[in-house]
Amino acid sequence: MFGSHPGAGGSLAVHVPGFRAALAVRCYSERAVRTHVELLRHLGSWLQDEDLSLLELTADRVAEFLTVRRRLGGRGLITAFGVAPLLEYLAGLGLLPPQSRSVPAGPASVVLERYRNYLLGERGVAAQGVIRYERLARLFVSSVAVGDEVDWPCVSASDVSCFVVRECSSRRGSAARNLAAALRSFLRFVHVDGWTPLGLAGAVPPVGGWRAQSLPLGLAPDQVRRLLDSCDSRRESGRRDFAILTMLVRLGLRAGEVAAMRLEDIDWRAAEIVVHGKDRRDELLPLPNDVGKALTDYLSAGRPPTTSRAVFLRVLAPRQQLTPTAVTAIVYGACDRVGLPRVGAHRLRHTAASAMLGAGASLSEVGQALRQRELKTTAIYAKVDDARLRLLAQPWPGGAA
Repeated sequence: MFGSHPGAGGSLAVHVPGFRAALAVRCYSERAVRTHVELLRHLGSWLQDEDLSLLELTADRVAEFLTVRRRLGGRGLITAFGVAPLLEYLAGLGLLPPQSRSVPAGPASVVLERYRNYLLGERGVAAQGVIRYERLARLFVSSVAVGDEVDWPCVSASDVSCFVVRECSSRRGSAARNLAAALRSFLRFVHVDGWTPLGLAGAVPPVGGWRAQSLPLGLAPDQVRRLLDSCDSRRESGRRDFAILTMLVRLGLRAGEVAAMRLEDIDWRAAEIVVHGKDRRDELLPLPNDVGKALTDYLSAGRPPTTSRAVFLRVLAPRQQLTPTAVTAIVYGACDRVGLPRVGAHRLRHTAASAMLGAGASLSEVGQALRQRELKTTAIYAKVDDARLRLLAQPWPGGAA
């Protein structure tokens, strides 16, 4: 069907056994394995027809191959997502050409790539944070670029102020503050890295806004119970989702912390778990009985056999570690099942904090449990601690006490 000699697979035929084994380890079904192996054979035949080697298989060449595959009537694995497992396998063998830069070409691409490496390597910023900071930095670069170049010594405080005023006119609250923080970070970097003669971070005007102006709304106990009850314990996905929701509600973990958890992080004898938190901090938390039971049920009857050391895995192949976005999607799915408005994983963190306060914990104890560095970050929960607020309330003058 595909190419002049799809069965042979060209020079890639020798990799069929290894690729088949790699797919099996990642829990692909036998039918899926056959489909992916057929893709490998087709790619090998196409390379042979085009007189190309694997070292010439660039992103553009892959796009050409997929176009041919679709034109010949292919219905499976005809997108970049579908071919990704094969390319990942070949890249792991060192058979593909070096990939393009992480930062796309354009004005100041070198500076932006150095900035990205700085955030990852020196600042320890999480992947999602790097994406956000890089996107906002690129937005500023585009505003001061002339054609495809940026004359860094000529970038002025006026350029910075005009950019912030223009961008913040369409942003509110935390979005505006995040832009200002990311811009200060980038401007500090370009100065220290020698691109600008003056430090322009101070030219970023402050963004107004009251700290802790909103209430940290958690879910009511009956809503939490409905979310947990919506997980079908007869299914692998149900046991996994129940364990994840239980950890979010009881321990106040962030989505990224749940996704990053590994099997060796659980100390069953000591009833403790290691949490890989923000800024690359590893911290120890007690493992409550209900959380431990939910984990045990999932690990014994819900988690498939695999070489991955991640605790929480995808239900469908490839059985790999969940992402923070996938953890949030699990919370969304539970909300949809019980008819609640969608809330994110962070809303369950607020729920855990409110439950701790309701059980008599102090603000400092809540801060320790949530692994917050500053008490002022935890102080927002004082707004929802009705019992303690009543002790501070003064009688209304001339009214009943």
